[in-house]
Amino acid sequence: MIFIHEFGHFFTAKLAGVRVNEFAMGMGPLLCHFEKGGTQYSLRLFPIGGFCAMEGEDEDSADEQAFNNKPVWKRILVVVMGAVMNILLGLVLMMVLLGQQPVFNSTTIAQFTPNSALQAAGLKTGDTFVSVDQYRIYGDKDLTFALATANPKAVDIEIRRGKKLVRFNDVKFHSRSVKGKNYVTLDFYVQPVLKNAGTLIAKSAQDTVSTVRMVWYSLIGLLTGKYGINDMAGPIGMADVVGQAVTEGLKQNFIAGLNNVIYIMMMVTVNLGVFNLVPFPALDGGKLLFLIVEAVRRKPIQAKYQGAVEAAGFCILIGFMLLVCYSDILRLVTGKGLGG
Repeated sequence: MIFIHEFGHFFTAKLAGVRVNEFAMGMGPLLCHFEKGGTQYSLRLFPIGGFCAMEGEDEDSADEQAFNNKPVWKRILVVVMGAVMNILLGLVLMMVLLGQQPVFNSTTIAQFTPNSALQAAGLKTGDTFVSVDQYRIYGDKDLTFALATANPKAVDIEIRRGKKLVRFNDVKFHSRSVKGKNYVTLDFYVQPVLKNAGTLIAKSAQDTVSTVRMVWYSLIGLLTGKYGINDMAGPIGMADVVGQAVTEGLKQNFIAGLNNVIYIMMMVTVNLGVFNLVPFPALDGGKLLFLIVEAVRRKPIQAKYQGAVEAAGFCILIGFMLLVCYSDILRLVTGKGLGG
């Protein structure tokens, strides 16, 4: 995933005529390298990242091939392509997963389970979900996420019935309790969508966009306090999640275990792409913000100021990462993270 991200920066920089001094996988001491076309390709000791070091990226350079001497639109493309490649990788992985399914799920109700709370609230077969708690529903992945994060005691639902939009406010679902939290119990089935080449591509794109929306909504939830640090996982927590997913999948068969890993990879690579575009210093989104400001004012921000802001952002980011890792360790040892 890191290779795909850095390769996005790399090939776009090359196409834009930017000199790339080094393309590295890993961080820390150099293990091996070779040079071609003026670029050093490196493998470094610690497998925790990578980088694409461009001439004039962090300081002004007189080289005509330097990043800082290229038009602002080219620099914007170079910066965003890392995140774009991560999201495209997510699309490919999504297609791999969906390609194994005989049919796809729609958002139109096909039937209800016995004693369905949703049916009792007035919904009917043939109704198509439009929104849940103001979260717009485009596909079944949106519907699953919206219901998973809803309060089972009061859910606002909007559906399309024929040509009409109908609202149902404060719908009370049956619920189940997991680790002290109540979650909606689904009491309906949706109509299937037949699989062919066209629906596979469309469904893969739709579900990838839904994942991007889900990640963005979750980030907003962190900022607004809806989610806490205990709802996050760093590298240690992710390793534990992958281990659990593989174990559960292997209880069925090898393919199920592999698919669980592919699904987590899809989630993480999309998360990486979206998070990198957040306008925070030291992230690609922070650089993008500086470039947009430069495009608007037609004058670059002085490198010393930009460098100071990015250094401060990097320190905050590292501190936050250490905090999340500490919470991961607490969760593994005590069963509870930093947030309780």
